[in-house]
Amino acid sequence: MTVRSAPDLSIVPLDDAHDRAGFTCGVYSLDRYFQTQAGQDMRRRASGVFVLADKVQPRQVLGYYTLCATALAPGDVPGSARKHIPRYPLVSATLIGRLAVAKDRQGRRLGAVLLADALRRALASAETVGSSMIVVDALDEGAAGFYAAHGFVRLPESLRLILPMRTVERLAAGS
Repeated sequence: MTVRSAPDLSIVPLDDAHDRAGFTCGVYSLDRYFQTQAGQDMRRRASGVFVLADKVQPRQVLGYYTLCATALAPGDVPGSARKHIPRYPLVSATLIGRLAVAKDRQGRRLGAVLLADALRRALASAETVGSSMIVVDALDEGAAGFYAAHGFVRLPESLRLILPMRTVERLAAGS
């Protein structure tokens, strides 16, 4: 979480002023979700959708991510992380459901900026509603590598990765 957002950028909840139709990251499922479903998810409180925008052009979306609550069976959690979770039938977690950067802005570490913000928000939320870890379901090996490079642990034989909330706390304390 040591990545800092540039002072000319902001990450805010999605609203009607943001240009959803003009956003493209080059991945059809992520583009289609953002253009057609993200607003409904916000209104229905199914997911929090947060957008990265330039303060000079606040309508233009440079990237986005989503957060929502989820749960995992304790057996799905790797042994190295299991010691940090309660012994319940389901373990509460926060899901980063989607994370995307506009195609013309990729390669500028904006994904890391979005991820750092998502981790901060998830940690703050966990203090109120409880969450033992952050979960991501990577779309492909490249995305899995991105999350692994940021400390996420991959679950065996899947594209699902987790980051214990205690690790997020340590990262936040160091930033």
